[in-house]
Amino acid sequence: MERITFRNEQSGFTVLEINTGEELVTAVGSLSPVSVGESVRLSGRWDSHATFGPQFKVESAEITAPNTAAAILRYLSSGAVRGIGPSLAKRLVCAFGDNTLAILETSPGRLSKLKGITPKKAEEISEEFKKKFGVREVVLRLGEYGIGTDEALLIFSRLGVTAPDLVLDNPYVLCDDDFAVSFERADAIARERSLDPSSPNRVKAGILHILRHNLQNGHTCLPYKKLAETAVKMLAQAPEAVESELDGLLESQAAVMEGGMVFLPALYQAEAYSAERLGIIARTSPPAALTVDRDINEIERALNIKYGALQREAIHAAVQNGIMVLTGGPGTGKTTTLNGIIKLFELQKVDVLLAAPTGRAAKRMSEVTGKEAKTVHRLLEVVWSDTNRPAFLRNERNPLTCGALILDELSMMDALLFEGLLRALPLGCRLIMVGDSDQLPSVGAGNILADVIASQICPVICLRKVFRQAMESLIVANAHLIVQGDPPQLARRDSDFFLLKTADKQKALETVVDLTVGRLPQSYGFSPLSDIQVLCPSRKWELGSGSVNEALRAALNPAAPRKNELKCGFLTLREGDKVMQSKNNYNVLWNKEDGTRGQGVFNGDIGVITQINKAAGVIDVLFDDRRAEYGAEEATALELAYAITVHKSQGSEFPCVIIPVLNVPNLLAYRNLLYTAVTRARKLLILVGTQGDVLKMIKNNKKMNRYTYLRRFIERAREE
Repeated sequence: MERITFRNEQSGFTVLEINTGEELVTAVGSLSPVSVGESVRLSGRWDSHATFGPQFKVESAEITAPNTAAAILRYLSSGAVRGIGPSLAKRLVCAFGDNTLAILETSPGRLSKLKGITPKKAEEISEEFKKKFGVREVVLRLGEYGIGTDEALLIFSRLGVTAPDLVLDNPYVLCDDDFAVSFERADAIARERSLDPSSPNRVKAGILHILRHNLQNGHTCLPYKKLAETAVKMLAQAPEAVESELDGLLESQAAVMEGGMVFLPALYQAEAYSAERLGIIARTSPPAALTVDRDINEIERALNIKYGALQREAIHAAVQNGIMVLTGGPGTGKTTTLNGIIKLFELQKVDVLLAAPTGRAAKRMSEVTGKEAKTVHRLLEVVWSDTNRPAFLRNERNPLTCGALILDELSMMDALLFEGLLRALPLGCRLIMVGDSDQLPSVGAGNILADVIASQICPVICLRKVFRQAMESLIVANAHLIVQGDPPQLARRDSDFFLLKTADKQKALETVVDLTVGRLPQSYGFSPLSDIQVLCPSRKWELGSGSVNEALRAALNPAAPRKNELKCGFLTLREGDKVMQSKNNYNVLWNKEDGTRGQGVFNGDIGVITQINKAAGVIDVLFDDRRAEYGAEEATALELAYAITVHKSQGSEFPCVIIPVLNVPNLLAYRNLLYTAVTRARKLLILVGTQGDVLKMIKNNKKMNRYTYLRRFIERAREE
């Protein structure tokens, strides 16, 4: 190794120059810690970079320490071992020659015989040297079982040099949240090592895996019996064995049971704490304001409007209660009411903060109120965590400074984020929660809006009357027909809501592409990337987001010699691609043109890839006004977003929405999914498919059951 051009210590991604004895070769890939002067044997394939020329893509590497005095001198002089610089390196090699590295490892006491090296310093140098090669041993041994360099580096940082023995004796330790290795992969390692499939380690890990997996389905907990039955089938074990290990998990508090429901500890704490905190806020209502009616009248005169009875009631409830919920569909005056609440707080000199779960929802909230709204993560001042878990600077010890907090899009809040927000509320702060109870629940675990409403812990004002001017939009009118279970108007050709009929899946796909690429940009001036969004009920099948993305990408951003590409996981990303972040990552750094810097990109954020540096494995993505920089490993959480699922669109609005509704899978053909999709459109909504499919979705009002416990925690607290 002649020179290390770039290295990411977290992921191990490295760009280096290799001297083959005949030429210098650029090699790129994930490697364990390396240093100039070491010898390597690399396996992989050749690639040609448009800017940097030929490169060797490393798939595996064997690294050996230098074994001659000259090579050792160069190696130690490069800073390979902390505590040894060029001067000390020269003295060591002069004293010990070809044996220098062996002495560093096995006889550190001999180093202290050199002037200026104390026995303590000699021991520290030896430990650093052994640690460096210990990392390498971990990477090498775990690599034999398909564990990547970046994963091995994280495992080493947690478990130390004994990591290989610990992992190979019990691969299921990798299923811990710190490592996030799937149960399936750990199980594959166990099978390869012929470990007992009925071992307690496997059964316990399998049970916890089922609980973690079901967080993705929105469940904060599962019934004991259902969890045990699922584990019996998945693990092919006797019911008695599974129940025994499940009881052991409960006894050790690796899982928690309440009312026959089993939780992961973090989710139990989130819902239990949220219920307790909501109860406290509800019981400590602010002092009654004597001028509310007079102030509302003043706001009406100043804005030249007249609030409806329910709107007026909502404004009253917001200032006279610790908690209240405002809900309603499009066109019902929710925004007007929200602005009235803000105006009233301002008149009464109450400091108000506005927040929403996503960047797009916060931006829209700012636009309709004229006030700054922040994402909940930004409001709580999320900070970096090496386990990629959120940590917030705002909490009980450092609460927010406000007399009222207005939280929009409550249906999108998951249980863990809601807990974090409640922990940051100061005593006496009013909480006004706004949402649409007819929309889909959050992508994450929990069902906050529905549970809070059902618990009857606070006033709930539901706006149902649609204002006449709003009804002029067929999007609004049809949204209300859909949520009532009535057929929408599909025959009109003079409004903003259309059905383009086709029963042929290929033709439907071609129509979606034609609308996005040609017809709508030409007729309405919409940008295919920033104004038009295709929303698919599912990911799979011919009209799922996967297939539609491929077709739209081929039409809007085809491969070209001057467009850089980078393979990230199973997806090759390309400059110019429209992409979406698929899970929260609190480590990605971003900056704005005004110099503002921060970190964290979140599930559902949509942007465009502006630049790919293949040599460094770095991808730049522009999310609205934030330019984020991804490493190759971090970019595996990006997915194409020319088309996205309806679930991923929650909290967002787009000028134009196209929805393929043809052969929608039965599990997804339900009313609130269609309603959520329709209400994402601001100016134009086009359905592509059949009237029969649309009506089938409207008739199905079965909502996916979510196992949560927040409502029962709240009700129990009130009874006590």
